[in-house]
Amino acid sequence: MGRCGTGPGLDRKCLNQGDFLGPRPGWHESCSMKGGKTEDTRGAEVDAKTKILVVDDDEVVRLSHQRSLAGAHCHVVAVWNGDEAMRAMEQQPFDVILLDLRMPGTDGLAVLRMIKQRWPETEVVIVTGYPSLETVKEAVEAGACDYLTKPVGPDEVIHAATGAATRKQWALRRVPDQIEARRMP
Repeated sequence: MGRCGTGPGLDRKCLNQGDFLGPRPGWHESCSMKGGKTEDTRGAEVDAKTKILVVDDDEVVRLSHQRSLAGAHCHVVAVWNGDEAMRAMEQQPFDVILLDLRMPGTDGLAVLRMIKQRWPETEVVIVTGYPSLETVKEAVEAGACDYLTKPVGPDEVIHAATGAATRKQWALRRVPDQIEARRMP
């Protein structure tokens, strides 16, 4: 049996069970902790050091995403608009951003463009309740790595964040290889 991360005194969501466990140890065969990473048998693996920023003006959505990702052992910060997202990024760049499109003030596409311009290594996942082919195209062209439509369940949020974090890790591994390849005659 492996530990799912629902330890004594913690109220965490087990990634495989789909229910909230009270203040007691939660042990399930399908969950395990490996070297600072949480892994479930569906293949989702997130490093405990992964920093994720959730940007959504809807408090229920923001808290839901934050709770789902915190249960996956990520460092999660949630803000309610684009201006706060930019301030958060200036304080500490995040690995992955879950970004709503329609928010008060600066809209999600403008925030996406600013983030990719200043922090190109940050992966951005668009999460919107107003999907359209036009916004999908604009988001992908601006550098979004994924596009989800609301409502989004906890498994989808974890899967999207995991995919974005993995994409970033592979991109960062390629950079040293590319530099080395340029040095060789």
